[in-house]
Amino acid sequence: MDGVVISRQFAVASSQSIVGSRQSTVGEFVTFVTSNPDRLSFNIFYVTKLSVNINKIATLRNSRGGNNPDVVKTAIDVQQFGADGVTVHPRPDERHIRYNDVREIKKIITTEFNIEGNCTEQKFVDLVLETKPQQVTLVPDTLGQLTSDHGWDTIKNRNYLNDVINVFKKAGIRVSIFVDADEKMVEGAAATGTDRIELYTENYARQYATGNKQLAIASYVAAAKTAKKLGLGLNAGHDLDLKNLKYFKENIPWLDEVSIGHALICDAIYLGLENVVQLYKRQLV
Repeated sequence: MDGVVISRQFAVASSQSIVGSRQSTVGEFVTFVTSNPDRLSFNIFYVTKLSVNINKIATLRNSRGGNNPDVVKTAIDVQQFGADGVTVHPRPDERHIRYNDVREIKKIITTEFNIEGNCTEQKFVDLVLETKPQQVTLVPDTLGQLTSDHGWDTIKNRNYLNDVINVFKKAGIRVSIFVDADEKMVEGAAATGTDRIELYTENYARQYATGNKQLAIASYVAAAKTAKKLGLGLNAGHDLDLKNLKYFKENIPWLDEVSIGHALICDAIYLGLENVVQLYKRQLV
């Protein structure tokens, strides 16, 4: 048998005994593995998903009124162009993605739907429970905040996070929480019951841009290793782009998902949306 999918990892096995003129069945492969563990070698490849944040499309639409560009059509298109998911971040003032956009986008999702937002706003909680995305990402925004700029203090907010995470998990929604690249915050996240963390990567992007790649990535690798040890899934997002994404993935190959919006949409203005989605996907190989 040439390939076996193990969780989110792709394992390619090679052995003279099982690669022959005919393809082995799964049963034969399993029998061989259990009987000859010392004769089997694996090359493990981790698959990292790209979720495209389309908030900037909504910002452009809202600046002029009307429905151009159409955020629902954009969600349809990015999935057809190869994105593994669609991310939106509705805020209470609806200055970009509107709450009704979320409802309409949910109807056309064929991949994964990730809704980010501030769970201290009951309106947001109600929207997520109504639309039931595959994933909700909890972000500690303040009212009127321009963009997300920090992760949760998972130690100080442990009890609160535990309660709200349980609400979403009981509804069958996978939960990720936004955290800084701090091992103590990752350990605190594990105690909240979250399924995943999303590493806030603005600091990585800023350091990377100065040319000190090793310094930029160091705390993120440490945080990622802690998450892996504790059994947490791992996402990342904020200011990742075509310049810094590949290095991030190379150093944290078990990364589950990245959510990218601003840079990807900016690149699409110059290079075209379909082309840009594929360019970002190549950085994750």
